[in-house]
Amino acid sequence: MTHTALLFPGQASQYVGMGRDLCDRFPVAAAMYKTANDILGYDIARLSFEGPAEELVQTANTQPAIFIHSCIAFRLAAERGLAFDVAAGHSLGEYSALVACGVLSFEDALTAVKHRARFMQDACEANPGTMAAVLGMDFDGVIKVCLEASASGVVVAANYNAANQIAISGSIEGVKAASALASAAGAKRVIPLAVGGAFHSPLMKPSPELLTPILDQLTFSNARVPVIINVTAQPTFDAVEIKRRLIDQLTAPVLWYPTMQRMSEMGITRAVEMGPKKVLCGLAKGNLANAVLDSLDTVSDFERVWSQSEAIAQN
Repeated sequence: MTHTALLFPGQASQYVGMGRDLCDRFPVAAAMYKTANDILGYDIARLSFEGPAEELVQTANTQPAIFIHSCIAFRLAAERGLAFDVAAGHSLGEYSALVACGVLSFEDALTAVKHRARFMQDACEANPGTMAAVLGMDFDGVIKVCLEASASGVVVAANYNAANQIAISGSIEGVKAASALASAAGAKRVIPLAVGGAFHSPLMKPSPELLTPILDQLTFSNARVPVIINVTAQPTFDAVEIKRRLIDQLTAPVLWYPTMQRMSEMGITRAVEMGPKKVLCGLAKGNLANAVLDSLDTVSDFERVWSQSEAIAQN
């Protein structure tokens, strides 16, 4: 029996042209972009389809664009009978997962994402920072390095993406110091990341305090299907916990590798990434080694999956 997980990507998966073919082919996609334009107050469809890239990459635009694309992909798959057993999203992607699991409506989640993205961009501009990927060192080792480097500036372990791939985040000085210490401690590589700021670090403040009243205005329901949340890497149905953890998530690390381990323990045999690119499928190759991996980004992806003998619908 197939046990299916849905994966929803986060920031940095965007590309100019994303969603255009879905919008041209499927009326529901065009309708969702129309709704999104109204909620955001600007033409996110045009920006997603045409760029320019330097505008699309801005946090305030990137996050809504990826979220919308992912929700459209899910909606199209669901209309063809998609069934799944658990969902998770990487950082921003957690909001898409919550829509899929029935915790938030598309409209409410986009409202949250709109404000979240703006608050995070404002924090990036007020508290300049950066991130780097540390390869070949485990999570505990990276935490130790960050503690040692903290005398030079703020730096924390931010994204636990794989057993030996951890992103660090913080001030420019802190990340520079931690990168040097990691290299000296035996890391295979330390790669600076082209990001707008120090995501999932204390430098994201005051985003949590600003986002709280926004979430308080939205309707949260218990999940119909369990969602594994970033902050704990544990599955939950509970709306109250989910809402609280969305606030924690802004400054806490994304426990993606433990999330994949949890899916493996749950017996997941198929994982489908919903949205632009295939970043999470790439991570899942090592973490869900026995699972069949699919991604649904473009029209051709949907046509390929729908034409396979094992349809996306589970009977």
